[in-house]
Amino acid sequence: MNYLIGIDVGTSGTRSVLFDENLNVISSASEEYPLYQPHNGWAEQNPEDWANATINTIKTIIEESGVNGKDIKGIGLSGQMHGLVMLDENNEVIRPAIIWADQRTEKECIEITDKVGKEKLIEITANPALTGFTASKILWVKNNEPNNYNRCRHILLPKDYVRFVLTGVYATDVSDASGMQLLDVPKRKWSDEILEILEIDKDKLAKVYESPEITGNITKSIAKKTGLREDTVVVAGAGDNAAAAVGTGVVTDGSAFTTIGTSGVVYAHSSEVFIDPKGRVHTFCCAVPNSWHVMGVTQAAGLSLKWFKNNIFEGFDSSGKANYDMINEQIEKVEIGSEKLIYLPYLMGERTPHLDPNARGVFFGLSAKHDKKNLARAVMEGVSFSLKDCYDILIGMGLEIDEMMITGGGAKSKVWRQMLADVFNCNVGTIKSEQGASLGAAILAGVGAGIFESVEYACEKYINKGQEIIPNEASHKIYNRYHEIYREIYKDLKESFKKLSEI
Repeated sequence: MNYLIGIDVGTSGTRSVLFDENLNVISSASEEYPLYQPHNGWAEQNPEDWANATINTIKTIIEESGVNGKDIKGIGLSGQMHGLVMLDENNEVIRPAIIWADQRTEKECIEITDKVGKEKLIEITANPALTGFTASKILWVKNNEPNNYNRCRHILLPKDYVRFVLTGVYATDVSDASGMQLLDVPKRKWSDEILEILEIDKDKLAKVYESPEITGNITKSIAKKTGLREDTVVVAGAGDNAAAAVGTGVVTDGSAFTTIGTSGVVYAHSSEVFIDPKGRVHTFCCAVPNSWHVMGVTQAAGLSLKWFKNNIFEGFDSSGKANYDMINEQIEKVEIGSEKLIYLPYLMGERTPHLDPNARGVFFGLSAKHDKKNLARAVMEGVSFSLKDCYDILIGMGLEIDEMMITGGGAKSKVWRQMLADVFNCNVGTIKSEQGASLGAAILAGVGAGIFESVEYACEKYINKGQEIIPNEASHKIYNRYHEIYREIYKDLKESFKKLSEI
């Protein structure tokens, strides 16, 4: 029996999963690590924490499973996108990694837009300059820490630093590289024009591969630490959403998925390049060779419900403790529309469709008749409306969505699944496996190792779908009326949000 490992280098921790060649889970292990916020709006991590967690979890899953390392044929990597890791000439980490959630680079985003031009930037990189992306982080170090910038010899993304530790190879994949704002996304290669304008040395960047391609093999020292064999191949892998798409089976035209995690994502696969000239959604290369994906993002999806649970719903009953099952139970008692109560989920500003860091959360229509269960349903509906904004843009760009899968913590809620089906007015399906990005990474490893003939073949054969939810036409018509008002509220408050931020 052959085996594969899928590794997901996340923000809160790293998860390694051992699969057999039929993609059954044999063993899994996770290890958490801290996030540092030395200043307001900053977010940093120690890259060595990622590497240690990866080595430890690989060792654990091999030991617990009893699988012989020689039977593990390939490793796939997935990870948080956009982070900046800088290495010196001795391959030592120069400074803590600036990760995706960091917001310090507003000035650098203006600098990038001014130097490149907004239209050209979107034409080449398929996205406007954003604080979360890597290019602005590189310029921030150049502008604010020139000594560190001058010491830098290699620039890597989080999962690619882990790859370097495992293999000694500097490599990345097209999906993760798309989020650096240095890649020519339509051409799937580094943009010499962008690099020249921003004066970033191309030699410092890793070689770009397609996601299932082999980038290297496990080193002797890592083999000794983990129980792997030196000939174990490591494929390019993918950014977290691109890997999750593979793990969800969203790898062909017409397929899409919605994720409700801390943030929310609506992701659609395409064999053609679709770029929004307004920059409201992201277009990246995806993990399937010669394909792309378009993705809308809402910042506070599951975060909104978590905030509500922790700050408002607690104490709902005599136990004083709230949980999501309790919230779902109460929400089922409330009619669609939460009795004319609408929630805007802009707790962390908003990405799609507004690109407005000043936007903030709002309950609109609040009256004395509303109670906690009304507010709870309004929160779920408001997040669903925000995801509908993403969905509508993708449809408006000409993407065809025949099938919508749902993943993430929100997918566990029966109420939320039906709500999304009704709001989108399309069938919403679930996946039996909960491995997500780790499974996607393992599939990519299987293709690279020659176990599967293609990504599409592996997904078609091995990914099992669960329940499919059918939309209710009457409910959809009601939601449409509320969604129209929801969109008007932001327009009416936009200038007020800006004024509030200036106080």
